[in-house]
Amino acid sequence: MIRTLKKEISSHKIVYGLLVVLLALATFVRVYRTDIILQFFYDQGRDALSIWDLIHKGDVFLIGPTTGIAGIFRGPFYYYLIAPLYWLGGGNPVYPAIFLALTTVVAIGIAFVLSKEFANYKTAFFVTIFASFSYYLVYASRWLSNPTPMLLLSMLFLASFVLIMKGYQWAWILLSTIAGLSLFHFGSSGEFFYFPATAVFTIWQFKHFPSLKVIVLSAVAFVLTASPLLLFDIRNDFLLSNNIKAFLFEKESFQTNFWEVLNARFGFYNGAFWGKIFPSVTATTKYLVLAFWLLFVYKLPLLTKNKYFILVSIILLSPVIGLLFFQGNEGNIYGYYMTGYYFIWIIFLGLVLNSFWDNVIGKIFVLVFLVFFLQNNYPIVKSYITDKVDGETTIAFAPQKEAIEWAYENADGEEFNTDVYVPPVIPYAYDYLFTWYESMPIYSGRVEDQKELLYTLYEQDPPHPERLDAWLERQAGIGEVIDEAKFAGITIQRRRRIQ
Repeated sequence: MIRTLKKEISSHKIVYGLLVVLLALATFVRVYRTDIILQFFYDQGRDALSIWDLIHKGDVFLIGPTTGIAGIFRGPFYYYLIAPLYWLGGGNPVYPAIFLALTTVVAIGIAFVLSKEFANYKTAFFVTIFASFSYYLVYASRWLSNPTPMLLLSMLFLASFVLIMKGYQWAWILLSTIAGLSLFHFGSSGEFFYFPATAVFTIWQFKHFPSLKVIVLSAVAFVLTASPLLLFDIRNDFLLSNNIKAFLFEKESFQTNFWEVLNARFGFYNGAFWGKIFPSVTATTKYLVLAFWLLFVYKLPLLTKNKYFILVSIILLSPVIGLLFFQGNEGNIYGYYMTGYYFIWIIFLGLVLNSFWDNVIGKIFVLVFLVFFLQNNYPIVKSYITDKVDGETTIAFAPQKEAIEWAYENADGEEFNTDVYVPPVIPYAYDYLFTWYESMPIYSGRVEDQKELLYTLYEQDPPHPERLDAWLERQAGIGEVIDEAKFAGITIQRRRRIQ
């Protein structure tokens, strides 16, 4: 395999040289100024506190982040995946954030290889450009959260199918493992539809049906991915399974009225897929999308001759059809549910654009499409990664650290308490950040016992200013403001408790 790879690269030096440049740029837009613009909020603080207890207290756990559905949790592998990065960084969230971003660059590399296998180098470069420089894909790649590894897992999931189609029986075990990790540990609701896609694939490619030995090993691999949750469920009187049962059946999470939700889902799908290509909707982008679908219909007979196009379509259509019946979390469907399909969509798009390339009009359309993609995304990506994070309501990692450091410097060694207001109320992010700072030798003084010195920290809450006003009114009865500082959308106040 290594010899084959060396031969491939040496035979196409310009191609792979250009790929290295694109991947370097993709890395740059994903890690540049992470220490400044990192979003460290509720979920990030909650996860970091769990990992802190794992590292410093040896707390081993069987469940991970919540799914957002009451009583239903993901598995803990996300925590175990990023815990070494928190340890290496001494608790600094920037380390795991950069690590997760780098996994998405690996995913782009795999997407390039798969796209070349599915069609040609041209298609592979289309896919690489879209995946590397889409604003929303850059944004998703920088998210310090459990869906982010799905960008890589989705490419490994697709690669497993390709290996199976090539006759590698062991790839069923890989497929089972990735499906289990996606469903139980890293994904959201969308990854449930990996299983209908797998079922359709199995029927379609029945000639590659696994042997009994491979079936058993695949089942074992799948059960192993679920084992932490199964053990937790058994130890807690089947809490998870009962909550899942209630969610699926008692709350009518799946309905069969196809037409009732079709209109609602149309906008969701448009944002989930085309929003990754044209984040700013204009008259021109609307015409481009319309022309794309018209040309797609014209080219469909040719496209369906490509077995890999059929494969990609099966995986992509699975959530598109399935989510017409799934009612979501309390009726809500969120964009990140589709994280495991973003790159699948990009490959689908690349294959279709490649089919247009066989005549002059098609070439012109593809070039115009690429130009408008870059024109639409470049300014937003640039603005995002160069943001000064100094807006009146901006919350980012840099001003969060500045506010905390101001409190320690202002206290000048005196012991103090803290009280924090953030939307949505629970200040996990600051609980973690203060815990992390207290672990550094140069920062100390924050205690649990009530002290005369109190620092109140609050973030702006534009949607609900009345909640912040009520909190500030309550604080006015607790302590008098002696000094304060403002860092972007964060205000921190030094108070003396009223005796």
